[in-house]
Amino acid sequence: MAQNSHSSRLSATVVGLMSGTSVDGVDVALCRFEEDLTQPGEIFLEVLDYSEQPFPQEIRAQVFEAFQEKSGPAELCELNFALGEVFAASALRGLAASGLDPAQVDLVSSHGQTIYHQVAAGHRLSTLQMAEGAVIAARTGVTTAYDFRTGDVALGGQGAPLAPYFDVLFFSHPTRNRALQNIGGIGNVTFLPATDTNGVNKAPLALDTGPGNALIDAAARIFSEGQRQFDDNGAMAGQGTIDPAWLAELMAHPYIRAELPKSTGREVFGDAYARRLVEQARGKGLSPEDTMATLTAFTAKSIATSIKRFSPVARLDELIVSGGGAHNRVLMEMLGEWLPGVEVRHHDQFGVPASAKEAVCFALLGYELLRNRPANLPGSTGASRQSLLGKLAPGLNFAPLLQKFGPVMENFSPATGPSSTDTNTKENTSWQKMPRLKLRPTNPS
Repeated sequence: MAQNSHSSRLSATVVGLMSGTSVDGVDVALCRFEEDLTQPGEIFLEVLDYSEQPFPQEIRAQVFEAFQEKSGPAELCELNFALGEVFAASALRGLAASGLDPAQVDLVSSHGQTIYHQVAAGHRLSTLQMAEGAVIAARTGVTTAYDFRTGDVALGGQGAPLAPYFDVLFFSHPTRNRALQNIGGIGNVTFLPATDTNGVNKAPLALDTGPGNALIDAAARIFSEGQRQFDDNGAMAGQGTIDPAWLAELMAHPYIRAELPKSTGREVFGDAYARRLVEQARGKGLSPEDTMATLTAFTAKSIATSIKRFSPVARLDELIVSGGGAHNRVLMEMLGEWLPGVEVRHHDQFGVPASAKEAVCFALLGYELLRNRPANLPGSTGASRQSLLGKLAPGLNFAPLLQKFGPVMENFSPATGPSSTDTNTKENTSWQKMPRLKLRPTNPS
């Protein structure tokens, strides 16, 4: 376990684990967080190592069976523990590659694998993330934080998006209005109005924009009969032509028109929907290339439409893109075309690799749980108030971990959160009191 150099400085080594809705691997981010307890308000981040660990194909197939609601209680029970083994093995491989021993780690912080996300009207708000934390703690020997979304859902929120907490701490800028767009299986955006606005402060806002790579990846698998898992750099889409009439039909999807708060998942934009769309395209006489071009345009236009519709500022200076979609040249070009006047930048330019962002984010959320600091944004998720996020599965280091963090836990007094559309509320001031996350040795420009 990482030790503090002296009593006024807190240092923790955290392994962040993430698998998104694409289920294409487990992202492992080895992070070190440091704070000077005599000068609160800043957290220093060092990304020590990052790797992408392969997902066993047998388990991946079982996850997709669960996505398609083909799994019963017995299968889901086993899957939860099997995923715990996958995540634990990924953490251990990542540590071995970095040269660190698990005994040098304070915490493993795992997002797990989202299986189902229920936010539809008429249903009970609920969410299901798998990859049993107790299994990860048992295999690694390291106390494990996991199941972060349920705390927000229990307070009436949608449990998503959560990445905006990282965005607010790391990317807020005094003079530039920024939007952070992650394009994983699902797209999500965080709006960060400039913080130095002569006393007129607008709160951050976040939402899921709709499909990210999920439909594109599914179509690639269909057209290649399983030989390709994604459209590499948009090569297939780049050979096709967008069908404007079909794109207009796609943009009429109820989720695109929905009001805030907004979160979605594979239960809406998953393989079943992708198969229906591919059949639609065939019925319209579209080639595979034209189909891929139009599905890519659906992702790009749903992002651009969400940004134009929900941005809390009239003028957006920068769009910073992360996730697998940031590596799709055609998708990035479409974003630039549909967001004229906005500088489209790659997340890598800021010192944290785009592909590592979500794993780093969940490492941060685990660290904040140990610090007893709330990490949801009620104005974006719809929760009734701020909340601590995550559960802890004790590892072999549990007692030393409590001894280390117990004396430095902050006092958390829950405040009633604002509604998702009310910007003149407590969150306008509470978010400004959050610590700022700075990269060591350099900060984002």
